[in-house]
Amino acid sequence: MIQFRFIIRSAAALALVAGAVGLAGRPAHLHAADDGNSPYWASLSKDQTNMRVGPGREYRINWVYVRRGLPVKVLRVMGGWRLIEDPDGARGWVLAQFLSRNRAALVKGAITPIRANKDGSGPVLWRAAPGVQAALGDCRDGWCPVDVGGRRGFVAQDALWGAGTP
Repeated sequence: MIQFRFIIRSAAALALVAGAVGLAGRPAHLHAADDGNSPYWASLSKDQTNMRVGPGREYRINWVYVRRGLPVKVLRVMGGWRLIEDPDGARGWVLAQFLSRNRAALVKGAITPIRANKDGSGPVLWRAAPGVQAALGDCRDGWCPVDVGGRRGFVAQDALWGAGTP
């Protein structure tokens, strides 16, 4: 009977160790939970970023972005991976290390005036075509401070993708 208990205990211990090793060997995304801090705006921080169809390196690459600073919407957080949506509506997973919390925006729709004053008054300093990328400051009262390659001014919030509530 004592020998039988020893065998049962040994088998149980072995099963626990095997289970722990099995979990440790699994990719983090398979047992990581959403941390609840999404959605939020971010931007691509590298010159090249791969978007994958799933949250892991074993998933195929769906898109390769070559536009540092491109604004994206982070929809979900899972371990070291982020489910993002780009300005064209494409969704996929990128490594968190390829994202920055530096805010950016894209001009959407029509040619948009960049104005001198934060309330939209004042002269038009420049005009930005759809797709122009800008560094984005804190938007207030429907107007956002932008910087397009050193050209600073204010743009209506509704003319920008990447501004407002994600």
